[in-house]
Amino acid sequence: MSWDEIRSSLRQAARREKQHDGPLSIIGTMALLSAVVGVLLAAVVIPGTALFAATANNVSNAIVDLPLRLDDQPNAQTTRLLASNGDLIAYFYEENRQDIPLDKISPVMQDALLSIEDARFYQHGALDLKGTLRALVNNASEGQTQGGSSITQQLVKLTLVSQATTKEQRLAAIKKSTSRKIRELKLAISYEEQHTKKEILERYLNLAYFGDSAYGISAASYHYFSVSPAKLNVRQAATLAGLVKNPVEFDPGVYPEKALARRNTVLAVMARLGKITEADATKYQAEPLGLKITEYPNGCVSTVAEFSCDYVRRYLLTQDALGADTEERQRALERGGLTIKSTIDVDKQKATNKAVTATVKAKDGAIGALAMIEPGTGAVRALTQSRPMGRDKKKGQSFINFTVPTAYGDSGGFPAGSTFKMFTVAAALKQGISVGQSFNSPSKMTVPSGTYFDCEGRGTSPWPVSNSTSSGVMNMYTGTRLSVNTYFAQLEKKAGLCNTVRAAESMGITVPEQDIVGPFTLGVTSVSPLDMAAAYATAASGGMYCEPLPVTEIVDASGKTVKKFKPSCKRVLTEDQAAQINDILRGVQEPGGFGFSNGTGLRVASAAKTGTTQDNKAVWYAGYTPDLATAAMIAGVSSNGNPKSLAGVTINGRFLNFGSVGGSSLAGPMWAKAMQAIQGSLDGENFQRPPQGKPAPPKVEKKEKKPSSDQGANDGGGPA
Repeated sequence: MSWDEIRSSLRQAARREKQHDGPLSIIGTMALLSAVVGVLLAAVVIPGTALFAATANNVSNAIVDLPLRLDDQPNAQTTRLLASNGDLIAYFYEENRQDIPLDKISPVMQDALLSIEDARFYQHGALDLKGTLRALVNNASEGQTQGGSSITQQLVKLTLVSQATTKEQRLAAIKKSTSRKIRELKLAISYEEQHTKKEILERYLNLAYFGDSAYGISAASYHYFSVSPAKLNVRQAATLAGLVKNPVEFDPGVYPEKALARRNTVLAVMARLGKITEADATKYQAEPLGLKITEYPNGCVSTVAEFSCDYVRRYLLTQDALGADTEERQRALERGGLTIKSTIDVDKQKATNKAVTATVKAKDGAIGALAMIEPGTGAVRALTQSRPMGRDKKKGQSFINFTVPTAYGDSGGFPAGSTFKMFTVAAALKQGISVGQSFNSPSKMTVPSGTYFDCEGRGTSPWPVSNSTSSGVMNMYTGTRLSVNTYFAQLEKKAGLCNTVRAAESMGITVPEQDIVGPFTLGVTSVSPLDMAAAYATAASGGMYCEPLPVTEIVDASGKTVKKFKPSCKRVLTEDQAAQINDILRGVQEPGGFGFSNGTGLRVASAAKTGTTQDNKAVWYAGYTPDLATAAMIAGVSSNGNPKSLAGVTINGRFLNFGSVGGSSLAGPMWAKAMQAIQGSLDGENFQRPPQGKPAPPKVEKKEKKPSSDQGANDGGGPA
C-alpha cells in the first residue's frame, strides 16, 4: 500500500466522519469502514513515524504535537501532610491518587474491570479488532465515543490526557475523530511491545478516573467503600468497574439508581464469563450499593489545623528541594505524592483552637490569634486564629493568615506594644547594665530631640511619653513588672536605641527604618504572633534564637527522603543574660503580677510580658515555659482587615470601652486557656538561676489606680 494511498484513505475517513446525519448514514458508515480497514492494516504494519507523517496532513497541530511514543511518566499522586505524631492533617492534590502494585488489588476487582471493559485482554494484542471496528463505525455514524477499545488503547488515551501540557493537547487527546483513534492504536501497539499485560493492567487501574475526585483504584476504594483495594468484595468491585465508562453519569453519590443498574450489568457480565456464579450474581444484584464514603478534602480548609496547614504549604513553596521556582514546587506538592512530616502538635493545636474560639468569635470586629513554638528548635507547634478559613465574609471567613509574617499569610501584622520592652531589657543586659539600674520614672515626661540616635547616627525627634500604670523610682525588675513607660524610655537611652533595635532583629524581628525611633521600646513595629513566640522562645531556650520551623522531613512517593530539615539556631544571648530575663519576666506570672492577677498562672515555671498598643489597636500576651513559648494577640480590624481600635468593639458578647482594653485582661486569659489546657504535657523544669539576684525594691512615688489592663488602658502617651 503506497503512502499516497494511506494518506488518501485517512483523508477520506476524516473527511467523511461528520457527514452521516441523513437517512443514508448506514451506507456512509459502510464506505467509511472500507477505508478504515485499510488504514488499520497500515497502522499495524507501517512504522510509527511514517504513519504519523501521513496522518499529520489532515489533523490539527495539537494532535501532531502529541507524543509519538508513550513515556512511563509518574502519575499525579496525592500528597499527605502529617502532624508531629503521624496523624493526618491534610491532603494536597491535583488528582487524588495513590499508585499501588497489581498484587495489592483484589483479583475480583481485576476480573470485574476486565469483564466489562476488555474480556479478552489476555488473549488479544493491543487491538481487539472486532471492538475497535464497532467503535469506529458507531463514532462515525452517530458522533459518539462508544466502548470497544482495548484496555491498552484506553490506557493510551488516559496517558495522553494526563501528560498533556497545554489545553489544546488535552482537547486533542479526547477529540472524537478517526485520526485520534488511529494514532492511539499505533501507540498502543508500540506500548504492548514494551510492557507485559500485568504492567498494563496495573497502570490502567492506577490511572483511571472513578469519579468524585477519585483517581486510581486506591483512591476509589477508600473513597466509596473505606477499604483498601486488596479487600474489595464482588459487589464493591462491580460498582467501581462500572464507573470507568462514565464516572459522571454513574456517580453513585449523585445518581445511585444509575450506579446500581450499572453495577448489576457488570455482575451479569461477570456471571456470563464465569467469573462468578449465576446464583451469586442474582444474590448480589438484589443488594444495595453499600457505600461507606470517606472524604478526601483537598487543602487546608476545615482541617483541625487550618492556618498551621496553610503556613506549612506556603513554607514548602519556598523550598528549593521541591523545584526551581514556585510553579515547580506547587506542581511537586500537588502531583508528587509526597509525605510532609510537620512539627504541628495536634493536642496543642486543639488547645489553641478552643482557647481562641472561646475568646473571640469569627464575626467579631477583632482578630484573636495564638502561636506556639518550641524553644531551642523553633518547631512550630500550633497556629490558630478566630476567623476560619474560607471565602464567606458573612460568616467571618478569611484566607488571610493573621498568625504569621506577611510573606506566609498576607497580613501586615499588628504593633506589639510593651512586649517589645523585653528587647530593651536584653539590650541593656548585653551592654552590661545592672538589673538594679534605677530611674526616677514620673507619670509623664518629654524626651528631647537628640536623646536617641538611630543606627546611622541620626538624632530622633522629641517624644512625649506617659505611664498608664505606676510611677516613681524603678529598677529593671519593677519597671518591667509594672510596665512603666517612662522607665523604659530612660533604659532605652542608656542601652542605646540602635542596640535595642539590633537585639530585636537578632530574635527574628524585622524592623522598618521608620520605626527606629524613641517609642521603639513601646512596640510601634508591626509583627505577627509567630514572630513574637519565636522571639520570646529565645530567652526560654537559654539565649538561642531559632527560626520558626514547620517541617521536619519531605519523603517522596517511593519512600525516599527528599529533604530533612534541621533547626536553624544561633546564640544571641548568653545563658546568664537569658536567665536574667526569665527571672525578670516571671514576676508577671507570679502573685502581684498583671498576668497572674488575671488568671494566667501555671503549675509549672513560666514568664511573660503584656502589651497594649497606641490607640488600643492590639493587645498582647507573650509568655513561655522552659519548653514552650506562646504569643497571644487580640487586634481590632476593619471589614477590609486593616487595624482599628478595640475600644467600642464587642468580642464574644463583651463590649470593650477604652478602659477595659489591656494585654493582661484580654489577651492574657486567652493565652491562659491554651497553656493551662496543655501544661500537663510540659516537662515542668525550672528556669536557670540568674547571675544577679532581685534587687531591693525602690520606693514607688506614685501608684495609680489600675483599670485592669496592662494593667489598664493607654492614656495617650504611648503603649503600656
